[in-house]
Amino acid sequence: MKKRVFDVIIIGGGISGCALTYVLAKYSKVKSIALLEKYGTLAPLNSNARSNSQTLHCGDIETNYSLVKAGQVKRQANMIVHYAKQFEKNDFLYKYPKMILAVGDEECEKLEARHHAFAETFPYMELWDAEKIAQIEPGVALIDGQPRPEKILASGCTDEFSAVNYGKLSRSFIAEARKYQTEVSINLGTQAKKIQKFDDHYEITSAQGTFMSRFVVVSAGGHSLLLANQLGHGLNMSILPMAGSFYYVPNLLKGKVYTIQNDKLPFAALHGDPDLAEPNKTRLGPTALVLPKLERYTGGTYWEFWKSLKLDLKVMKVFWDLMKDSDIRNYILRNFAFEIPGIRKKLFLKDAQKIIPGLKIEDLQFAKGVGGLRPQVIDKDTMQLKLGEASIVPAGENLIFNMTPSPGATTCLYNAYRDARIVCERLGIELKRDQLVNDLLEGHDLFQDAQPSD
Repeated sequence: MKKRVFDVIIIGGGISGCALTYVLAKYSKVKSIALLEKYGTLAPLNSNARSNSQTLHCGDIETNYSLVKAGQVKRQANMIVHYAKQFEKNDFLYKYPKMILAVGDEECEKLEARHHAFAETFPYMELWDAEKIAQIEPGVALIDGQPRPEKILASGCTDEFSAVNYGKLSRSFIAEARKYQTEVSINLGTQAKKIQKFDDHYEITSAQGTFMSRFVVVSAGGHSLLLANQLGHGLNMSILPMAGSFYYVPNLLKGKVYTIQNDKLPFAALHGDPDLAEPNKTRLGPTALVLPKLERYTGGTYWEFWKSLKLDLKVMKVFWDLMKDSDIRNYILRNFAFEIPGIRKKLFLKDAQKIIPGLKIEDLQFAKGVGGLRPQVIDKDTMQLKLGEASIVPAGENLIFNMTPSPGATTCLYNAYRDARIVCERLGIELKRDQLVNDLLEGHDLFQDAQPSD
């Protein structure tokens, strides 16, 4: 049993925890950091390449973003690009063609208007007609060599970074963090079971010993809320775990093809992607399903789900309001059916043919063991499902609890900078802010007011 003292302890060895470890090690005068990860490897769950869409979300092909949001996300995503530039070669960032695909007159009209409205923010995006789409993605525009019957239009590009292996990026962050003077202790197979507050420090209990620190940051998905609840924080929140499943098809797409988002749906629209973990396959999805557990494909965590859900009349009201909306209700029921062997292929095929019209049922293979689980947060005060990021930063305490980054792992360095500012301010430690801004943000600081509240 070991008992160690650190300036900062980070719980969770996914992309968020690894990014914060790197930012604190390189850009602050924090003397010691301990990273605790309950599994035997870094990025074992949602940050694993098999558990997410592997997309660098830039706001250019995500139609659920407003123009303002898209501009912000673009600058946040570029932090990963700027990080990658310090390496002559890297194994985590890739360029593929990418596009938003519109099918039918109504979608084409909407997409053309969006393309022109977003042109100044994304000058590299081009408007492609059916002939151009056929040159870039023949599987999208053609059926057996002939043009598909519907009108199609796309907003796309061919020479921008679009895909990230977030598991490899996580490991890169830790390798880089160890190059600086800060002591970095990586503790795998170390589950944080309990956090206790004392006058001048916190103690984290694990089977591998007790860890002590002046500041604790928890980036452990839905488990973050359970640890926050131990200390009386986030009691007004519940977790609704949304699982995403995928299908494999033959290598029919050269790049990322996103479809137009239904603004009513709080879940990602269907898209097709080259799979970084399976180079000879195209991945289609995600479908969406509520699962009564906090981790997918690991076994267990059912009891943790019920503790995080905190089912009561307020949570029931949220469920009722969601199911009252016909778009959301039909989406949920249809996605539930996507999980039923025997019928799921036939149901999914129709949706998938919007992207690849010549797709046949024998081309579809359910991707077993692929897909992560995103902890959507229910705010019990407002009785609403919160979309996007969810964090708890208790006033006057040296604690941060991160549950869901938004949009996903793309914002890992953005969130790390935000959290590092809070850590350094509350500990009275210098943050090399100008250096970070110049290295990762091209000299423009996006974070003047970017602090979440409890």
